[in-house]
Amino acid sequence: MKHRITAAQGWFATSRGALIALFALFAALRAAAILLDVTPTSDADWYYTRAAMLAEGLGYLGNNGLPTAYWPPGWPMAMSLAFRVLGTSVVTVGLFNLASAVLAGWLTYDLARRLFGSELGARAALLLLAVYPNSILYVPLALTEVFYTTLLLAGCWLLIARKGALRLVFAGLVFGIATLVKAQTLVVIPLICLIGLLRDGNVVRRTPGVVARGAFIIAVAAMVVAPWTIRNHNAMGAWIPVSTNGGITLLTGNNDSARGGFTPDDALVKALDARTGLSEMEYDAEASRLGKEWIKAHPAQFLKLMPMKLFRLWGPDGEGQWAYETGSPAWKAAPWAFTLLRVANQLWYFALLGLFGGAAVLMIHQRRASGERVIDWWLLPYGIALYPSAIAMVFSGQSRFHYPVMPFVCMAAGWVLTVWMERRASREA
Repeated sequence: MKHRITAAQGWFATSRGALIALFALFAALRAAAILLDVTPTSDADWYYTRAAMLAEGLGYLGNNGLPTAYWPPGWPMAMSLAFRVLGTSVVTVGLFNLASAVLAGWLTYDLARRLFGSELGARAALLLLAVYPNSILYVPLALTEVFYTTLLLAGCWLLIARKGALRLVFAGLVFGIATLVKAQTLVVIPLICLIGLLRDGNVVRRTPGVVARGAFIIAVAAMVVAPWTIRNHNAMGAWIPVSTNGGITLLTGNNDSARGGFTPDDALVKALDARTGLSEMEYDAEASRLGKEWIKAHPAQFLKLMPMKLFRLWGPDGEGQWAYETGSPAWKAAPWAFTLLRVANQLWYFALLGLFGGAAVLMIHQRRASGERVIDWWLLPYGIALYPSAIAMVFSGQSRFHYPVMPFVCMAAGWVLTVWMERRASREA
C-alpha cells in the first residue's frame, strides 16, 4: 500500500495524462455551469447592457442615454467584442468567460511551479481551483471577476516567467487593460518589482534599474488607458482617468448603519436615491461627498469598522451562487441543492484559507532552517491578498473582491499539501 501511494503521487506529478485530465476536469465543470441559464442582475446587468450598447455601436452610455464614466469600461468593451462575433446573449458571456477561465487555470499551474518550485504542488493547486465551487459558478455571470483574474495572472506571469525587454511591453499592455477593468490594478506592479528587487540582493545597485522597468510598465499601461481618459474629457468635460464608481462604495461602507459590508439600506443612501434626475456620475459624486463627510465626523467609528470590513471581505464566500438565486430557474427547481452547495463551498473556502496561512508559516520556517533568503516569489500571493484588504478597510468589505486572489491562494495551498504528502511518504518509507 505504501508503494501504491508513492506511485500514485509520482504519476500525478509527472504524467502528461494526469495533467491533461486535470485541465479536462477544470474545463468540463465550468462548461457545465454555462448550461445553468442565469439572467444578469444588479452589477452584471449594468455590464451586460453596456456591452450590448457598445456592440451595437451606440457608445458607453448611462441609463439616461448620455455618455458616462460610471464603472470601468474594460469588461463591457471586452464583452462587446465577443457579442459582435457570437451574438449578444448570456451564452456568449459564458463561452467568453470559459476561455478566460481555462487560460487562468494554465497560468495558475505555471505560476505555482515558478513561485513554489514544485511540479506536484502546481498540479495540486490546479486541482484545488478546478473543483472550487465559487470559481465554477462565476463562469456564466456577466461580472468582471473571471476576465479580470485572467488579466491579473497574465500580467504577473509575464513579469515572473518571461525574460527580455519585450515582456515589459506586453506586461504593460495587459496591466493597462486590467486597469480599465479595475482601476486599482497598477499597485501590483510596484509589488512585483519590490519582491524581485529584494529576492536577488544587491538592492542599492539594482534599485535604479528595477525602478526604471517598473516605470516603463506603468507608462505603457497609462498609454492603454489614455484614449479612454481623453474620451471622458471630450464627452463630459472632465479629466476622469478611468471611472467614477467609488463614491457609492465609500458611502455604503461608511455610514451610521454600516456593519463592515455593503449596506445599501442606510438612510443616507435612501435620501440620495430620492434625488431624481441625477446621472450615475452625479449620484456617485454626491455619495462620495457624503461618505467623506461621515468619515471626518466619525473618525473613531471609521477605524472601528475596519476589522469588520476585513471580515466581510474574507469571511463569507460563494457570492457567485447568489446570482443564481435571483436570476436562474435552476435555483427555483432545486433550492436545497444550492443550499448544500453553499455549505460545501464555504467549507472548501475555509480549508483553502487555512492552508494558505499554514503555507506562509512553513515556508518561512523551511527557509530559515536551510539558510535561504526568506523573501522570494512565494510572497507574491500574500502581497496580492494584501491590496484588496487595504482597499476594503477604507471602502467596504465585499466578498467578491477576494475572487481574483483565490488562484494565488490555491498555489500556496497546493504547495503545503505537497510538503505534507512528501513527509508522510518519507515516514512510511
